[in-house]
Amino acid sequence: MDNFLILIIEFFKTGLFAVGGGLATIPFLVEIGNKYGFFTYQELLTMIGVSESTPGAIGINMATYVGIKVEGFWGGVVATLSLVAPSIIIIILIARVINKYRDSIYVESIMTYLKPMSLGFILAAVAPILLGLFKNQAINKYLLVGIFALVFFIREKFSKIHPAFIILAGFAAGILMDLL
Repeated sequence: MDNFLILIIEFFKTGLFAVGGGLATIPFLVEIGNKYGFFTYQELLTMIGVSESTPGAIGINMATYVGIKVEGFWGGVVATLSLVAPSIIIIILIARVINKYRDSIYVESIMTYLKPMSLGFILAAVAPILLGLFKNQAINKYLLVGIFALVFFIREKFSKIHPAFIILAGFAAGILMDLL
């Protein structure tokens, strides 16, 4: 199958089913990498790091990265457009319906259940990545979970801390862990 067609199908599917934002695209990217060999697991980790630290939505950044890696500039365009196409189509199709039934108890129920599902998808995607980062290093996985929980707690408790400081703290922690 042509790589452009693969990019269209796979990223359209990713855009359609990755509910919860950019991190929810990670399981789909793992599957794409394993199925087609477009990138290695290490390249995926690099892709996530670069996508998280550059402006823009992580899912779009990663789709563009993969598309460019596979088919150059036009591959990046095709992968990115394929990722966002389902959202655009769905928004166009249901915008009127949502406005009409916004106060419906059924719509509220659906939205109530979608939020924790999205969180579950994101956690399911992030946990293997975090554990994979330290796979070859002598670090206790429980320590990693503790650090993640501590950062989450600090962010929730002190919500006025600018995200840039959290990123810088993570950068400094990464350097310290690399030196140890």
